[in-house]
Amino acid sequence: MDKPLRRVAIFGMLLFFGLMAQVNYVQGSQAKALQTDSANTRRFSEVFNSPRGQITAGGQVIVSSSPTGKDNPKYGRDYKDGLVFSPVTGYFNGGASKVELAYNSLLGGTDPRITRQRWFDAFIGKKAEGANVELALNPSAQRTAYRLVKGNTTRRAGAAVIDVKTGAVVVLASSASFDPNEVAPQRESKGGKRLAELDAAKGAIKPLIDNAMSQTFPPGSTFKTVTAAIAMDTQGLNSSSTVPTGQLILPESNRPLPNSHDTGNCAGSAPLRGAFAESCNTTFGKLAMDMGIEALNKGSSKFGFNKRFQIEPDLSPAESDVPISVRDAEGKQIRTGADGTARSGIGQENVRATPLQMAMVAAAVANGGEIMQPYLVQKVTSKEGNELYGASPKVYSKAMKGDTADQLADMMRAVISEGTAKNLAGRNIAGKTGTAEQGAGNPNARWFIGFGPSEKPRYAFAVVTEGPGSGGEAAGPIAASIMAQVLSK
Repeated sequence: MDKPLRRVAIFGMLLFFGLMAQVNYVQGSQAKALQTDSANTRRFSEVFNSPRGQITAGGQVIVSSSPTGKDNPKYGRDYKDGLVFSPVTGYFNGGASKVELAYNSLLGGTDPRITRQRWFDAFIGKKAEGANVELALNPSAQRTAYRLVKGNTTRRAGAAVIDVKTGAVVVLASSASFDPNEVAPQRESKGGKRLAELDAAKGAIKPLIDNAMSQTFPPGSTFKTVTAAIAMDTQGLNSSSTVPTGQLILPESNRPLPNSHDTGNCAGSAPLRGAFAESCNTTFGKLAMDMGIEALNKGSSKFGFNKRFQIEPDLSPAESDVPISVRDAEGKQIRTGADGTARSGIGQENVRATPLQMAMVAAAVANGGEIMQPYLVQKVTSKEGNELYGASPKVYSKAMKGDTADQLADMMRAVISEGTAKNLAGRNIAGKTGTAEQGAGNPNARWFIGFGPSEKPRYAFAVVTEGPGSGGEAAGPIAASIMAQVLSK
C-alpha cells in the first residue's frame, strides 16, 4: 500500500474508533443523564418498553414484568398477592413508591452498575434488562400477618418484625392496603385514575399510606419500655427498686392520673419489675415528671424517635415523636408541661410511633441495648446472576446499657408470666401491652410489642390495631401467631 492510501486508512480507522468512543460515552456513561433529562420526551414512553427486574422474597417471585402485546406499554407489571406485599414493594406505573422507587434505576436497567458492564448492548441498540431485587421478607409470615391484622379490625392495623442481630425486616404488614395491579402500566388511563382515587382517600383510612412504617399512632403503655430504660440508665434504678404505684395527682390540673386497677402491684408501691408487668400508669407518669420532658425526648432519640432515617434509598419511615412542644391551631408553640410530661411517659399526650419504631424499641431490649439499622432489601443481582448490592448489617444506635436491656427483657417476660398478658403464656414470646386512647369518637390503638423466642431472642415485633378493648386481648394473640410463623423455619 502506498503512503497516501496508508494515511487515508489510518485516518479512517481513527475516525471509526473516535466514533465508537463517542457513542460509548453518550450511550453508556451519559445514558442515565439523557434518559432523565426534562427535554427528553421519550423518557415517559420508553420506561414501559423494556422488562423491569423481578422482586422476590424467600425464593418466591412476587413482582414481575410480562409483555402486554401492545406498542405502548409493551410490558406490564404483575404483583402476586399485591394487597399483602404492597407495603414493601409499592407500585410502578411510570411513577413509583416504596422498593419500586428506591431501586428504580436497578429494576429498570438504567443504573450505572448495569450500564457500565453492558455498554456494548447499548451501543448495538439492545434494550437494557433490569436487575432482580430480593427482599428480606419472610413471605409466609407476611401473609399470616396481613390476614390477621385485616381480620382484626375494620379500621387501621399494622405489624412489623425485625431480626434483632441484622436489622432485616421480615414482616411489614398493613391494613387497609391496596393492590398495585390496579394501577400498573397495563391499566393505562384506568390505572392513573385509580391511583388518584386512592391518593384522595378521605378519613383515617388511606390505603397508599401503610400502617406499619408510614403511619404513627399513640403507643400507649408500650412506651413505658422507653421510659423505664431512660430512668434505669440515668436515675440508678433497677428492676428490684421500689417505686410508687399508688395515686398520682397531676400538678397543673390537680387531677389524678388513673391506673387501670389499684390492686396488686398498683396498690401503693412495688418493685419496678412488678409495676412494669402490671403496667401501673402512676409509676411511669411520675418517672417521666421526675426526669422532665427534655430528658424523655433526648433518651427516646436513642431509640430512633424525633428524627427520620432512610430504610432504603429515598425511602424513609414516618417520624416517631416525643415532642418537647407542639404548635397549636394558631401556629403558637406550646411547651409540654408537667401534666403533659406525665402523660407522655405512658405513651399518650403527643407521643406518636410507628409499629416499625416500636419493634426497634423491643429489638434494643432483645439485643443487649443495640438497635441494628432496619432494611428491606437483602440483595440485588443482575440478569447474569452477579451481585450488584448486598445488605451489610450495621448498628443504628446504642439505646441503653446492656445491663438495663437484660433487666428489661426479664421485665417483659414478667408481663407474660404475671402481668397484663397472661393470656399469652406458653406462646414463647415476651413483651409489653399497650392501650392508647385516641380522643373522643376514635377507637383505641391496641398494641403489643416484644421479642421471641422468650429466651435467646432472634426477632423483635410490634403490632397495633384499632378498635375497642385492650392491647393484650386484641394485638397480643396476633403477635404470637405471627411469631409462631416467623420462628417455624
